[in-house]
Amino acid sequence: MAHLKQLILASTSPWRLRMLLDAGIAAEAVAPGVDESRFSEGPPWEIAALRAKAKALAVFEKYPDSIVIGADQVVWLPPGERFDKPKTPQRHFQQLAALRGKSHLLTTAVFMTSRERTQAIQVRTTITFRSDLSDQDLEAYVQTGEGRYCAGGYQVEGRGAWLIEKIDGDWFNVVGLPVLDVVGVLRQWGWSMPELPSTESKG
Repeated sequence: MAHLKQLILASTSPWRLRMLLDAGIAAEAVAPGVDESRFSEGPPWEIAALRAKAKALAVFEKYPDSIVIGADQVVWLPPGERFDKPKTPQRHFQQLAALRGKSHLLTTAVFMTSRERTQAIQVRTTITFRSDLSDQDLEAYVQTGEGRYCAGGYQVEGRGAWLIEKIDGDWFNVVGLPVLDVVGVLRQWGWSMPELPSTESKG
């Protein structure tokens, strides 16, 4: 089935865009320009949902003939302590130290919208940090600078793997976007798997 609508990711995250492209979903990334600090009160999962919706609607206003996907991640410890992107190396270390030896939750909220319909998604994954991490281990990770732009302060698909004992749930969700759920919604909306480009030689 032909895809009549352009799909836009309301995000500047290269990881999320790469995940969609790797799944064969032709998408364009557009910065939503949303001040996330407007949404800072309430349970972490509600904050993520509000931010994802705000991002999607901000871009949809500019591209009303498209399907727009907004997403936001939060890392939190029950009952609701939130760990955002660390603003300083000191805060980065403090966050990692607070997660050491504990199981925390990563929630990704997704809001998908078009002229015809909308769909909200939330996917939650449990991540357990190693208990044998020393302060020196954490300091060394902070020094890499790898996790400073990530919710929680770590990048699981990079050197952050050294911090983590186990993951229970959707791997895609931890990396940045619950692609399986996004694909499920697109299928419900009439999309089908894109065909691979032909590799047959001509002439």
